[in-house]
Amino acid sequence: MKLYEAWEAQAAQERSEKEYQAFWQDYLLKEQGVYEKMLGEKNTKLTGTIAALAEANGMDAMTFAGFLDGINTSLVEPLVLEDLEETTEIDAEVDFEKLYFNMLDAKADWLFNLPAWDDILTVEQRKEIKKEFNKTKTVVKEAKVGRNDPCPCGSGKKYKKCCGA
Repeated sequence: MKLYEAWEAQAAQERSEKEYQAFWQDYLLKEQGVYEKMLGEKNTKLTGTIAALAEANGMDAMTFAGFLDGINTSLVEPLVLEDLEETTEIDAEVDFEKLYFNMLDAKADWLFNLPAWDDILTVEQRKEIKKEFNKTKTVVKEAKVGRNDPCPCGSGKKYKKCCGA
């Protein structure tokens, strides 16, 4: 079984509420540690084998595959997660602006509020990313054509006598 499949099976495993909370709390603490290290070192590169990267970040290879699943949309070139094995060599680059945006999208305030972001993105950059994120959540309704308005098809007739009939 490939690492990503094993991770999905582990994450979806039937658990009691207490076990579920403990599993995710443990994972999220490990994930936060990886992000703190990455941001603290201003390291945009993930280079090496999965096993070596997992060990360097205090995780097992399967859990690191779960981390890669979470960060995959923030990579310059996304990985094919289904092909990952412990010996797989990866050379991935993290786009910190995308990462910050995706952390906002995931509502992961424990991650996008990390103090290490201060040295990566300025307050203005983070505000701009937050503004762009908020734009994606705003619903804009298109103006409806009124029955007495000119028909949008360009016939010159009123809508009610043309396409609205």
